[in-house]
Amino acid sequence: MRISLILCHPAQGSFNHALAQACAGALREAGHEVEFHDLHAEGFDPVFGPEEHKRDAVLPPLVERHVEQLCAADGLVIVHPNYWCRPPAMLCGWVDRVLRPGRAYRFVPDGKGGARPEGLLKLRFAAVITTANTPPDKEQALYGDPLDQHWRKIVFGLCGVQRVERLAVAPVITSTEEQRRSWLANTAASVLALTREG
Repeated sequence: MRISLILCHPAQGSFNHALAQACAGALREAGHEVEFHDLHAEGFDPVFGPEEHKRDAVLPPLVERHVEQLCAADGLVIVHPNYWCRPPAMLCGWVDRVLRPGRAYRFVPDGKGGARPEGLLKLRFAAVITTANTPPDKEQALYGDPLDQHWRKIVFGLCGVQRVERLAVAPVITSTEEQRRSWLANTAASVLALTREG
């Protein structure tokens, strides 16, 4: 399978980097083609400028490469920290610029005078791996897990991705080395399992 792996964390050497590398290594070892993008290392510009609003806009080379790779991918893995119950701003900008109308989705008549989204991505699965310092049960009780809603219903729902898995790793701030090793192994195994099930 051809897998796009998107990492968004500003600090080199972060646990997000370790999670992304563990997933990339397991996927490559299993024979999958992995297109790895560290958005901060690439200097990805998240600003969706007015020149890109046209459907037939000529995109900057880096953005066009991301669009082409995503449209050709069989699977997508995204790794990011939980910032204020949302993805980091750079990753939000990546969604704005890369999941483009006409490439990732389009609107078609709904037969009732309006329109409905139609997904265009051929992804067999999307896995979103997030880190946080709040225990998952506490976040669920307080906020209802807005990150899951964001990715599963809003982003991938619009793009027609049927299989979406969210793997929440937390609380990182109080974790032990043993816990982190377990998270790395379990996360890589979970992503690898998606390639067999997808």
